[in-house]
Amino acid sequence: MKISYNWLKQFIKIDWKSEETAALLTDLGLEVEIVDKYQSVKGGLEGIVVGHVLTCIQHPDADRLKITTVDLGNGVPVQIVCGATNVAAGQKVPVATIGTTLYDASGIAFIIKKGKIRGQESHGMICAEDELGLGDSHDGIMILDDALAAGTPASTVFKIENDEVFEIGLTPNRADAMSHLGTARDLRAGMLQSGVNVELITPSVSNFRVDKRTLKIDIDVKESKLAPRYCGVTISGIEVKPSPAWLQNRLKAIGINPKNNIVDVTNYVLHELGQPLHAFDTAKINGKILVQTLPAGTKFITLDDVERTLHEEDLMICDEKGPLCIAGVFGGKKSGVGEHTNSIFLESAYFNPVSIRKTAKRHQLNTDASFRFERGIDPTITAYALKRAALLIQEVAGGEITSDVVDMYPKKLEDFSVFLNFSKVAKIIGQELPKDTIKQILASLEIKINSVSDAGLGLTIPAYRVDVQREIDVIEEILRVYGYNNIKFSKKLNATVSNSPRNEDYKIQNLIATQLNSQGFNEMMANSLTTASYVALSEILKEEHNVTMLNPLSADLSTMRQSLLFSGLEAVSYNINRKNSDLKLFEFGKSYHNYLAGYEEKKHLTLFLSGNRNQENWTNAQKPSDFFLFKGYVHGILSRLGIQKTQNLPVTSDIFSEGIAIGCLKDTLVEFGVVKKSILKHFGIKQEVFFADFNWALILKLISAKIKYTEIPKYPEVRRDLALLIDQNITYESIYNIARQTEKTLLKDINLFDVYQGQNLPEGKKSYALSFIIQDNSKTLTDAQIDKIMNKLQHHFETELGATLR
Repeated sequence: MKISYNWLKQFIKIDWKSEETAALLTDLGLEVEIVDKYQSVKGGLEGIVVGHVLTCIQHPDADRLKITTVDLGNGVPVQIVCGATNVAAGQKVPVATIGTTLYDASGIAFIIKKGKIRGQESHGMICAEDELGLGDSHDGIMILDDALAAGTPASTVFKIENDEVFEIGLTPNRADAMSHLGTARDLRAGMLQSGVNVELITPSVSNFRVDKRTLKIDIDVKESKLAPRYCGVTISGIEVKPSPAWLQNRLKAIGINPKNNIVDVTNYVLHELGQPLHAFDTAKINGKILVQTLPAGTKFITLDDVERTLHEEDLMICDEKGPLCIAGVFGGKKSGVGEHTNSIFLESAYFNPVSIRKTAKRHQLNTDASFRFERGIDPTITAYALKRAALLIQEVAGGEITSDVVDMYPKKLEDFSVFLNFSKVAKIIGQELPKDTIKQILASLEIKINSVSDAGLGLTIPAYRVDVQREIDVIEEILRVYGYNNIKFSKKLNATVSNSPRNEDYKIQNLIATQLNSQGFNEMMANSLTTASYVALSEILKEEHNVTMLNPLSADLSTMRQSLLFSGLEAVSYNINRKNSDLKLFEFGKSYHNYLAGYEEKKHLTLFLSGNRNQENWTNAQKPSDFFLFKGYVHGILSRLGIQKTQNLPVTSDIFSEGIAIGCLKDTLVEFGVVKKSILKHFGIKQEVFFADFNWALILKLISAKIKYTEIPKYPEVRRDLALLIDQNITYESIYNIARQTEKTLLKDINLFDVYQGQNLPEGKKSYALSFIIQDNSKTLTDAQIDKIMNKLQHHFETELGATLR
């Protein structure tokens, strides 16, 4: 939010430097991030002086140029070559002297230098109004008043306004401070606490009066819950034209481009008092004003020429023929003020904040008006702001007030009541403040004290302070005005020792994060909000399990993620597109699911690996990351956590083209493998990506379980390997299940340690290399027993899968 210091001084008579004011505002919670300089003319006409043209002759070598001699008031006339057709001796003109910085139409600076033009020296430039930023004309040089003395600075002639603008990082709860009045109110409270007695000066509307009652427009508020207060008045005989310089300068200082005097006044009052207003051309209003909702599907064209489809809950300002404006959000194209408008209906209202926020989000609109309405404005100044705007319109556009102010306010919005306990104030702040100080602070914040007792104060909070509704909120207000820096610290140090479990979640996360960092991984944090369409990339993810946002910021952020894969691939794609293709990433995060039994959150640790395993170096050739490197990282995590009793399982997820799962306690601990190319293609990724997804809840359960000891087997285990040639469509899961069914007792583990597809293999075939661990806990196995098991396995692979040995 931008606040003009000159504008602020209209509310408080203050002569402080901007740095002092910025510091106090920041202490009050209105953090000033930047203080910018503003000049009504860029550069402030520095270096521009009034020149007296003494002589003017034709350039000997150029028909369109003239050589002038100009008195700059220093007693030493200078020669300036000029191309303007209207330059003549005897004129008073603006001259940019040597070293002056000017700005072109696009704001690019250029410096006036001594030079030669067609062989003749030129010591400056006689300027047109567009070259000085004073207008758009380039028909010729500016001719000034003859009474001006040569050498007079142009900045004094044209009354350049210099201002300073505070850029305030306003927190969303401070709706009351979203105006110059609101900021001045806070500043006054802070100055009173600092011992500076100042008065808050508000614009007077005592001159408001009805000139004629010739253009009354009736108002019918059909949705009083959505529009608790609605005011309107008509003004006739106006002239739509550019605003005067003072009004344009106020708006330009805070970054608003002036449009015309009517629109500029509504914007001015919005930023002055915090009350959004809207002006309708009365010639385009048919009958009376209706404040209502319309059937779903109704079409409406807004000021930006976009046709929008209305929702049945959108509050609309209508006439008897149809909609005119989306209430509190955006105006309509057909009812807006144009250059031929001569009478207006001026609206000032208080709309339901929730309704406005929903409408704005539905239509993806964020306007100055909706920004304030959806946070809550002051319902008590609705009519006051309307009169203020009406008087300003009369000042800058002429016209007469041609109706009474219609104020539809059937049920007054009540102020909040809070009891403030003195002991609670001392407990929260950590210091006992004088009761008189507390009362003074509350009075400066316009919080009314209804009752006083030894225990505390009975308070009434103004309705515009929507963020102060509880006792703790009042204490916060007292503290910020009193000053956080004024709270004294005790010299006594208190400490407590708490019993912290060894296996707390954050400790285990730090342990694993440290290990992964040492292996070259970078931790990432992706947004939990994602697009709903990602579930279509995997059959195991169901659309009905999506947790959908009621008021999404956009379609791309409308759903809570069911998997950490897709948000991670967004990060991988982002990096690859910026020439960072060698990636090692990990994330601790949650997935969100909407099951029949209710909502569920699951915590995960995910790893991503892509690109080369090491940077290019003259001593080592680049080598791409592979499955076995990634598998080592996965096993390293399990080893670091002391999780050993695991078994390899087939993956159940369809996001992998090749993958393995590791299980424990009949649950899947981690699934990892190569992400399918069809999924990578969706993100524009052409290189191989490895992905691992750890069940973090199971990990915490395993490391917190009591350690159980079993006797180490006395008899050795035996490993046998098979290299099988199988069809492309056969999965590791099929082989795993067949092996487990074939030998249930002695087969302890199965591992896929190599996959080959490529040259020297028949078309449609691939090679799997598998290891089988066989062990009998009661005796040593003989070669005959081992061969029998392996022959049986080979036979089942051949008959059920059509596999052959390589």
